[in-house]
Amino acid sequence: MIADNVINDELEQEVPIEGDNPEETIAVKQYTIAGYGADFDVEGMVRRLDRGDIEIPEFQRTYVWNQKRASRFIESLLMGLPVPGIFLYRDKGSQTLRVIDGQQRLLSLKAYYSGTFPGSDREFRLTGLDSRFEGFAYADLSAQDRRRLNDSIIHASIIQQEAPDDDGTSQFTIFERLNTTSTPLSPQEIRGAIYGGEFNNLLVELNDSGEWRVLVGKPNRRKRDQELILRFLALYHDSAEYRPTMKEFLNKHMISNRDLHRHTAAENRKLFHSTVKTILEKLGRNAFRPERAVNAALMDALMVGIARRLGKGPITADIRPEYEELLENERFRASIYAGTSQADNVRTRIQLATEAFALVE
Repeated sequence: MIADNVINDELEQEVPIEGDNPEETIAVKQYTIAGYGADFDVEGMVRRLDRGDIEIPEFQRTYVWNQKRASRFIESLLMGLPVPGIFLYRDKGSQTLRVIDGQQRLLSLKAYYSGTFPGSDREFRLTGLDSRFEGFAYADLSAQDRRRLNDSIIHASIIQQEAPDDDGTSQFTIFERLNTTSTPLSPQEIRGAIYGGEFNNLLVELNDSGEWRVLVGKPNRRKRDQELILRFLALYHDSAEYRPTMKEFLNKHMISNRDLHRHTAAENRKLFHSTVKTILEKLGRNAFRPERAVNAALMDALMVGIARRLGKGPITADIRPEYEELLENERFRASIYAGTSQADNVRTRIQLATEAFALVE
């Protein structure tokens, strides 16, 4: 039987995050969100997209519509039919609007105005329609039809977090609840979308490390391997401040170091590579796999414990006896197989792993 906090060789199952453990109590967080509606004409919205005033977050499945579906959406506007509204999040600092829901519609419009279908070199002509607009590119529209499309209205619900004012966590919560892709985004895909920046770029870079890939397996389409790296760095730097939920803890760490001001790229890069290299050399490719699959709770404890020891210098001794003794410790085993995001279990496994390797030569 595989525990609820493991991921398979290809990292395709869920990494354990808050909610995996039914016995865990999750505190309800209260937000104060300011919201208002705004009507944008299509031409103005496309201009805002081109200028970057409206940001469409980057993540793996950026554009998934086929040309027929995009064509039908644009045809609806040309015919004067109502279309679904969109959700935007206003960033307090930059005042840019970040798309929470509606990216496929906006990318379709941007592409139609530019003349090229997303992800290809082919001209964007309306296709699959039973109307007079079949085969029309934007440049082919009559002046009257072009004005009708330009002046079409898309309603936007614009929201901004007012409280708590010490973090940006509502972006994650709102995005998670409102994103309506056919395959819901994973937590790390959402983080990459709304907390993009130098730290996120570093996670992408570290995830390509050859030694890391040996330890965790094939790259994961849903970015759960990147989340494992974030989990290690967050717990190494901030484990004393850990409070459930794990998902929110990771969100806060990513926000706090978004531009690598707290912990630099060089610092995190050295920390990650030295730890991964030591684990692979000393414990082998199955170090994170007490059974068949990668155990994320074992991974974070082992990485943090060995990283703390490496702070005193390289490890020359054989550490497999300490590793095997750790895996036989009943308290440690309990902390990596059940309730893995509970504060007591997180503290217990990291403390035990730290103690296990603290005195090795």
